[in-house]
Amino acid sequence: MEISNGGIDNTGSIITIKGMLSLLMQSVDDEKNEKKVISLAMGDPTVHSCFHTTHVATEAVAEALLSEKFNGYAPTAGLPLTRRAIAEYLSRDLPYKLTPNDVFVTSGCTQAIDVAMALLSRPGANILLPRPGFPIYELSAAFRHIEVRHFDLLPDKGWEVDLDDIESLADQNTVALVIINPGNPCGNVYSYQHLQKLAETANKLKTLVIADEVYGHLVFGDKPFVPMGVFGSTVPILTLGSLSKRWIVPGWRLGWFVTTDPCGMFRKPKVLSPFSVSFRRTCV
Repeated sequence: MEISNGGIDNTGSIITIKGMLSLLMQSVDDEKNEKKVISLAMGDPTVHSCFHTTHVATEAVAEALLSEKFNGYAPTAGLPLTRRAIAEYLSRDLPYKLTPNDVFVTSGCTQAIDVAMALLSRPGANILLPRPGFPIYELSAAFRHIEVRHFDLLPDKGWEVDLDDIESLADQNTVALVIINPGNPCGNVYSYQHLQKLAETANKLKTLVIADEVYGHLVFGDKPFVPMGVFGSTVPILTLGSLSKRWIVPGWRLGWFVTTDPCGMFRKPKVLSPFSVSFRRTCV
């Protein structure tokens, strides 16, 4: 099949997305191009030889494989010791302790995103996503028939969330507010004060927060990473993460879906109508 510069094959038909990508890559790889293209798509630190995971991680995996204790099917939510380890690790940065029952192991953070969308999907639902943001959220929401509503990030304020924009977009059918921190693709790190305002806004709107923290603790300068779960007493939070970025092992495909909810609001939902859910506050 011959492809013209317009992305059309020799029969006059529009080619596939894969075909368009192939056409684009041919142009990128053209030796006549004076400028090299830097991909801002999939972040894979392993393609650079200077980045390596800790030897402790590889030794632990090798020991687990050689033990032959983990060759069988694992529980759907993940192995108990894995869930316990994740709960203990994330609890280090929280004012309360997570339990293994708060943790669900996934195949990378991508599956955690899909699980979140499946959990929240219902007729008429909409979700608030950052712009710019991570495109997998839009794809997964569309697959689950969840309407996507974009709120803006403000470049002149360090890519903070436009809080007024969120309030104008949300309604009784809004099922979640997605916060990516540290930011992807902008690399911003939100302050404690800004995250607190986001939690208060979500509580006001009676919607939960999905906190994508796959880049947690990967920060530049003196601005510390603050997990959204710190504000779990203000609003229920689903924390998503993985080993991929922090431990430089994206191919291991180990992620998590965690309910950072010390007040137990997820466990005590109060249904107000077929399309509206609020949560009882039980924290003192």
